Formats: sequence, structure tokens, C-alpha cells
Amino acid sequence: MLSSLFVAAAAPAAAHPAEPNPIYTYGFLILLFVVFYFLLIRPQQKRAKEQRKMIAELAKGDEVIAAGILGRVENIGEHFLTLEIADNVHIRVQKGSVSTVLPKGTIKST
Repeated sequence: MLSSLFVAAAAPAAAHPAEPNPIYTYGFLILLFVVFYFLLIRPQQKRAKEQRKMIAELAKGDEVIAAGILGRVENIGEHFLTLEIADNVHIRVQKGSVSTVLPKGTIKST
């Protein structure tokens, strides 16, 4: 029994399995980031840019939907705008709450 322990200790160590190629390891992570960029990040940045452009181009008389409320822009400030939602009914909302600019005459048709 003791002799078998010495034989096992004297035997050369088993060869370690080869390490995977780092190109495959890091390549998968890079590929995953590229997919996320083109499917998630880039479209969101494009929508945000279009939203900023739409808000910058708002003018008095535009018909908009802001926070689910349909109204006509009466006054535009730096951060807020005033909407007329009915005759002589005005509310102030943040510019960022404007989600859609509607074609002229939409309010009259509803």
C-alpha cells in the first residue's frame, strides 16, 4: 500500500487542459456589446434626439399632446409652456411632457 502512494506521488502530474483562446472569450463579450448597442442604445438615442428637435421647434398655435392632454400652445417659456385645453382654460406643463405635435385643425375635429 505504501509503495503505491510513492508510485502515485512520483508519477508526473496530469497535463492541464489548454486554456481557451482569449479571442473567443473577449470576442463574445464584444459581440454582445455591439448587439446591445445596435438593438437598444442607438435607437433610444435616435428617439431622444428627435424628441429634443420636436420640442425645440414648438411654436405658438401648434396643437400638441402633453401628458395625455390635447391642447393648443399659447405661450412658450424656457422650461414650461401654456396650453389652452378649452375656451379660456389654460394650463402650464413642462416642455418635456410634450409627446406629439398634431396637424393643424385636430382639436376642431374632435
